[in-house]
Amino acid sequence: MDGVKAAKKRKLTDKSIPNALSQLPEFAQDSKMYQSLLEMERKLDWTMMRKRVEVQDALARNPTTTRTLRVFLSHTVSGQTWQVGETDGEGETVNFETGQGIPAWSLKVEGRLLEVPNQRSRDKVAPRKFSTFIKRMIVELDRDPILYPDGNIVEWPRPQGVQPPLDGFTIRRTGDQPTRIRMLMHLEQSPEQYKLSPELAHILAIKEESRIGVIQALWNYIKMNGLQDKVDRRRIRADDYLRPIFGAETIVFQQLPELVNRYLMPPDPIVLHYTVNPGVAPPERPSAWDIDIKMEDVNLKSRMAVTVQSSKESLQDLSKLDDEIALLAQSLHNSHTKRVFLQSFADDPAKFVQTWLESQSRDLESILGSGPSEGATVRAEELRRSDFFRLPWVEEAVAIQEGMRLASKQ
Repeated sequence: MDGVKAAKKRKLTDKSIPNALSQLPEFAQDSKMYQSLLEMERKLDWTMMRKRVEVQDALARNPTTTRTLRVFLSHTVSGQTWQVGETDGEGETVNFETGQGIPAWSLKVEGRLLEVPNQRSRDKVAPRKFSTFIKRMIVELDRDPILYPDGNIVEWPRPQGVQPPLDGFTIRRTGDQPTRIRMLMHLEQSPEQYKLSPELAHILAIKEESRIGVIQALWNYIKMNGLQDKVDRRRIRADDYLRPIFGAETIVFQQLPELVNRYLMPPDPIVLHYTVNPGVAPPERPSAWDIDIKMEDVNLKSRMAVTVQSSKESLQDLSKLDDEIALLAQSLHNSHTKRVFLQSFADDPAKFVQTWLESQSRDLESILGSGPSEGATVRAEELRRSDFFRLPWVEEAVAIQEGMRLASKQ
């Protein structure tokens, strides 16, 4: 029973048509078209598989893109002389505990990621908060430390724990004197960017790049200048520019990443300058700066993931169509076999019957034999002998056959 179940579950996979049928003149054109479709299907399957592997490889490397981060700087003032003068003249009571009435100003640092132009609405995702792009920020206030000792350097490192992202920061200080502000921002980029040393930057003509990008640029330089050894492809020869970098005449290819790490430095921070003048009204519009930042391309990654992950419904439809084609091909095989059988009988009935009887005799001999050595033991001479029909199994076989015949009549 297990063999029967396995045979029922086995799928037909052969979708080819018989060669004898394809060579017939009446089916030649249709057969040629069908074979062309099968060849096209094989090429398409191979191309799709290769592209799927390429997309999976690209997903493993996390595709990146360059986006624009717009930073806004603005300030507000309170308790200033020109503001107090606008009141009814009674003045404002100064409360040193709450800070009410003390001249002060507040600096606001905000930012947002600009949207991609001509982006489809279904590809839009929730924008990231400004603080997620900042690895570390330092704000330097150019003020007299004796007159204003309440901290002229403000530093914001990204917290290690789980902290809610922020749209911006606010720095509040007391004072009524103009203050020049210098802001240094270390960006959080993906992949992480590095600054190249002057020696390597001069050779590769790049100032800042990721570690993988630097290695790829160096490898391109090696290939363009033919520095790979022609005998031992693992070794790289140094030219006049790379000799100070390598420190030797040749190096092994596996040493390139370690060599590149020696000439990578932390990138320079983004420096912004701003001036707060509490003596006048703040500008109506904030000052803005656009900064290019490299980050993971979420939209491209999602579209690539869709191409790799085939839907269950489409796979079921394709499997159903393949089963139908294989079933039709098998039916065509059976029809061709019947046609050849009947055509042979129609052409020469006597020869056909003789050939058929010989075939049945050979089949009977194979059935009666119980092993490879006994399969050919039944011969015509043995069938002519009456002793052959007195063997023990003959009586049992006749009884079974007669019982089946009587049962069919009843």
